[in-house]
Amino acid sequence: MATILAHLKVKEGSERAFEEISRDLYAASHAGEEGLLRYEYWRGSEPRTYYTLLSFTDFAAFIAHQTSDHHEAASPRLGGVLEGLRLEWVDPMTDASPLPPTNAQDLSAAENALTRLYAQRFAAQVAPWWATLRDR
Repeated sequence: MATILAHLKVKEGSERAFEEISRDLYAASHAGEEGLLRYEYWRGSEPRTYYTLLSFTDFAAFIAHQTSDHHEAASPRLGGVLEGLRLEWVDPMTDASPLPPTNAQDLSAAENALTRLYAQRFAAQVAPWWATLRDR
C-alpha cells in the first residue's frame, strides 16, 4: 500500500488551469489504472492551496501512476501552474480507515529506467513510529 497526501500551492491566477488539469488527471487515472484505490483533489482554506489524496495497492502501482502516459503528458502543464508541492506519506489507521498500511517496495531493479528514477525520486517514507502503533 502507498498513501500520499500532496500539499499543492498554485501560482496566482492559475487556479482554473490547475483545476482543469486535475479533472483530466482524475478522469484518466480512474479510467484504467490498476492498483488505484483513492485519487481525489480538494481546495484548501487558504487561497491557491489544494490537496490530493492518492492511495494505491502498493508502491509499484503508485510509480505506475506517476510514469503513466497521462501523468507524463500533464507534468509540463502542472509545472507551469504550481508554485509549490510537498508529498507527505501517510499511514491509514487500522479500524479507522478502509485502506491498508503503507509499505515501501524496492524498485531499484525495475527494467524501465523511468520507473527506477521515479521510485528513487518519490521513495516511500515509512515513519518508524507507525510500527509502534499498528495492530493494537
